Amino acid sequence: MSNQPAVMGPDGVTRPYIGGQALLEGVMMRSPHAFSAVVRRRDGSLVVRERPMVDLRKGARAWPIVRGMMALVEALKLGSQALRFSAEIYERDLELEEEEEAKAKAKTPSGTTLLSALSLPIVHLMTAEPELGSSKPAEESKGKGLMGILSIAFAIGLFVALPQAFAHGASSLFKLNLDIRAPLFQLLTAFGKLTILVGYMLLIRRLPEIYRVFQYHGAEHKSIYTYESGAELTVENARSRTTLHPRCGTTFIVMVALVSIAVFSCLGSFLPHTGLGKFGEGALFFVLKLPFLPLIAAITFELQRVLAKYCSTGPLSLLLWPGFLVQKITTIEPDDQQLEVALSALLVTLRVEKGAAVNEADASFPSYAALSRVPSPLQDALA
Repeated sequence: MSNQPAVMGPDGVTRPYIGGQALLEGVMMRSPHAFSAVVRRRDGSLVVRERPMVDLRKGARAWPIVRGMMALVEALKLGSQALRFSAEIYERDLELEEEEEAKAKAKTPSGTTLLSALSLPIVHLMTAEPELGSSKPAEESKGKGLMGILSIAFAIGLFVALPQAFAHGASSLFKLNLDIRAPLFQLLTAFGKLTILVGYMLLIRRLPEIYRVFQYHGAEHKSIYTYESGAELTVENARSRTTLHPRCGTTFIVMVALVSIAVFSCLGSFLPHTGLGKFGEGALFFVLKLPFLPLIAAITFELQRVLAKYCSTGPLSLLLWPGFLVQKITTIEPDDQQLEVALSALLVTLRVEKGAAVNEADASFPSYAALSRVPSPLQDALA
């Protein structure tokens, strides 16, 4: 177990690493050997799914940079599974709505609905913590797979193509006449990327479904902080914790924008003069950027690990503040019921991490109190 990821709390005790992700009306938590997702239904009951995790930190997959690429891929796969699970329950509850509420839902503009659907995979990146591990594969319908592809294309267009167009526009507007290879051009691109990112998050935060996802994001962080501090996992203890966490996916995305300045500045210096003009060379540079996105994510993964481990306190914590400032958009103060969901996911994950048998069938509990009273190592997991 010594090679397993772990965190040391302020009490000096080393505990298994726990990461998480906000879902639609739920929270997913994972440890080195376990994964669980808990979703609250509209009647107040809790639906629990738990699965074992396969540790992938072996051989070349454990090497720096390589593990970062693998972690991002696995985080996307695991997060997509958890999001589908929560979305299915959420949609099932919507179908059971009374006819009057269903009609009101139908009046919602389709553009808002489409934006919510396209936003969810991107919100997944903002609320997840990349870590290397894999759960059992889940079946995926063609329709949902297509939506995932559309979401990735949407994200690339929004956060790769549009910032580059922004830099071209700024260069022309202020008569800078910057060459696409110039470091200042990359600075403008990164500024555009961060501006678009913040504006996008402020926009989707206004959507009711995403607003609640951001509340569950806050609940996830509070619960993990409670666990890492060694305090008893109760709503009362979690309520007082901060919603900002150094390993957050939002911080990861902000750091990706900053790391891309250095990587794309180096890449730009190798871009040949093709005589294609600004538009042609811009299109060529955009295409050349795409294969480097996994490398940038891997470098950022390693950098975030170092900052989270050594710079969480003291003067060096200032290095984390750009990510914390943006987290103030993607984390919202949760209510007690949302904290109960996050704590439930954490307790179930710890139970499996401690060696309890995995319940392959989804379980349902009428309340948080009922889940907490289950005769299992839910509380013993903290011993």
